[in-house]
Amino acid sequence: MPEPSPSLKRRGRLFRFGAALVVLLALAGYLAVQYVTGGRGAPGCRVVSGGDDKAAYDFTPEQAVNAATIAAVGTGRGMPERAVTIALATALQESGLRNIEHGDRDSLGLFQQRPSQGWGTEQQILDPTYAAGVFYQHLAKVHDYTKLPLTVAAQRVQRSGFPEAYAKHEPDAVLLSAALTGNSAATLTCDGRPAATPAAGPDGVRAALVRDFGRDVLQPAGVEVGATATSAPASGARTVTLPVDGDVSPAKGRHVRQRGWQLAHWAVANSSALHIERVQYGGREWTAGNTDSRWLRVAAGGAGGAQRTAAAVRIVTAQ
Repeated sequence: MPEPSPSLKRRGRLFRFGAALVVLLALAGYLAVQYVTGGRGAPGCRVVSGGDDKAAYDFTPEQAVNAATIAAVGTGRGMPERAVTIALATALQESGLRNIEHGDRDSLGLFQQRPSQGWGTEQQILDPTYAAGVFYQHLAKVHDYTKLPLTVAAQRVQRSGFPEAYAKHEPDAVLLSAALTGNSAATLTCDGRPAATPAAGPDGVRAALVRDFGRDVLQPAGVEVGATATSAPASGARTVTLPVDGDVSPAKGRHVRQRGWQLAHWAVANSSALHIERVQYGGREWTAGNTDSRWLRVAAGGAGGAQRTAAAVRIVTAQ
């Protein structure tokens, strides 16, 4: 039997190389999807516009926890929503809202801060609460940062080699900051798949609240923990009740609602990590595992019920 000609051999090698390349590209695409989605096939969380533009951003439970922390630290420092937007856009560009342990040279964490440049120790920078706090500390020193283009404000903090890259994340950061500062009601949902960690229970929720907001979040009228009063509680579920403000007069109504929705959205963003099953606020309820993951309207619960639902956030957890 005659040997194949050199040209046929060459074509055979090219065919095998091409087939191998296709397989490698398919594998790379699969791994990229798994990285972005946390290996579960779908992001799991979504934030939508409070207006009529139908804008939306899909993200993972891991990203949701970090975004909620960034927003909580910012508002805890009295920073405006614009500051939270700048911080979120920066973290989206630098780390994809992931607390990564690597980067260019010694860059680490959500904001890719460098220990060698005075941002803190490795351990501090890998603490999302610390990392967000030190970012805001530097941002506050930027003169008139709220009036600057986002790319300029972020660059004056970060000193990035690619300052224009922050701009592409601004629309998503605007949606996230509006929800996570409470300015946009009932706009953030997650499907609430429990993470592969033990259920935290009420104590875990309280500890996470203090971590992100500070101890003051537990002070108003005292935070109650007790058996859930919902109509169909999960077995062993408990409720953490967060009073928002004792005065829900019209003069304070907007402030109260904004704070309430910030806490409610924070709870949903942390639902997978803390095994939160249900969140109630302002006459609406989010439930883990709900197929469309919407905030559904619930009955006010009799006389004075509407006032009570506006004055407290109720977080139902697994044990």
